[in-house]
Amino acid sequence: MRTVLTANFIKTATAEPGKERSVYWDMTLPGFGLVVTSSGARSFVYQYRANGRSRRLTINSTLALADARKEAIKRKGEVAKGSDPVLERRIKAAAQKTATSGTLEFVAREYFKREARRLRTMPERQATFERLVFPTLGALQIGDIRRVDINRLLDQIEDKRGSGMADMTLLYLSRLFNWHAVRSDDFRTPIVRGMRRLKAADRMRTRVLSDDELRAIWSAASARPAPFHSAIKLILLTATRRNEAIRMSWDEIDKHDWTIPAARYKTNTDTLIPLSRAAQAVLAEVPRIGRFIFSHDGKRPITGFSRPKRRLDRESGVTGWTIHDLRRTARSLMSRAGVPADHAERCLGHVIGGVRGIYDRHEYRSERAAAFEALAKLIATITE
Repeated sequence: MRTVLTANFIKTATAEPGKERSVYWDMTLPGFGLVVTSSGARSFVYQYRANGRSRRLTINSTLALADARKEAIKRKGEVAKGSDPVLERRIKAAAQKTATSGTLEFVAREYFKREARRLRTMPERQATFERLVFPTLGALQIGDIRRVDINRLLDQIEDKRGSGMADMTLLYLSRLFNWHAVRSDDFRTPIVRGMRRLKAADRMRTRVLSDDELRAIWSAASARPAPFHSAIKLILLTATRRNEAIRMSWDEIDKHDWTIPAARYKTNTDTLIPLSRAAQAVLAEVPRIGRFIFSHDGKRPITGFSRPKRRLDRESGVTGWTIHDLRRTARSLMSRAGVPADHAERCLGHVIGGVRGIYDRHEYRSERAAAFEALAKLIATITE
C-alpha cells in the first residue's frame, strides 16, 4: 500500500485485517516504507535491488521518521555506488558469530551445558572459570591459546591464590581442552606434562591436626557466629568433604540424619550421615534464613573460602593446614576413640573392596552413628 508517511500516520497505522504484517510505502521516497505487525510493532525498511536481487533492509526502529528517511537516502546512495547493505550486514554477522563461537569462553559454556549432568563438580569448575580464567583468556580463540598464555595465567593465580589453586585451574583447563579436542578435527591441547606447580610429593598430604591445633581452631570457630566457622566445625564432626558440607541444605536433613544426594557425593551415591548430638548442636546455632544452611542469604551457599580461612588462621594462630585436613584428622580421631576400622571407613563413605564389598550390603547405620558419637565425644574432650 502506498501513502505519504507522516508522524501521525505512523502512530495510528495498523496491520490490515487478517494479515500478520502490512507494509506502507512512502510516496515521497521510493523504496522507503513502514512495516506494522498485527501485534502493533513498527519498523522502517528500505527496499532496493542489487546484483539482480530484491533486498529489504530493516532500519533502526527507534529512529524518528525524519531520521529514518535520511538513513534510507544514505543507503540509496550506497546502492547506487554498487554496495549491497543487506549482504554486507549478513557477512558481518556471520563473521562475528564465527569469531565468538571459537573463543575459549564460548567453548567452555558449551562444555558446562553438555557435561553438567555427568560431573558433580561442574558448579565449582564453572565458578573457577568465571573468576580466574575468563577475565584473562575468555575472549581468545581457543585454537590461538599458547602454552605461554596458560603459564602466565597460572603464575598470576599462584602468586595471588597459591600453588594448589593454580594446579586446580590447570586441571579444569586440561579437561576442557581434551573435551574440545574430541569434538574438533584441528584442535590440539597446549597443555603438556610438567606444567603443574606442585610436585607429586607435595600433593600427597598427610597433615593431621594436633590436639593443641584442634583446640585452637575449634575455639576460634566457636567464638565467631559466621557460616564458614560453623561449617568448619561440622566438617570435623561429620568427616565430610568441604563442598559436601558447604552446600548442605535444610531439605537434606531428616530428624537426626543427613542424606547427601548422589550428585554432590564423590561415589555418585546417596549417602546417609547420622548426625551426632554435637553436629546437631552446631546446626541448631545456625540461623534458618533460606534453603542453604551455610549461607549469607539462604539462597546460595557461601563461596570464596580463602579470605575466611585466612581470618580463621589469624584468630586461631594455626597455619599451614587445609580444610581437607579436617577429614583426615577426623578419621585419625575415630581410630583413637576405638572405632573399628570398617565402621570408620564407612563413615567416610569409602568403598569396602573385595568380596565383602560385593556381598555385604548391610547399611551399618547404627554402627556409623555410634562412631560419630565417639568422634564427637573425643573432640569435646580435646577442645574443652
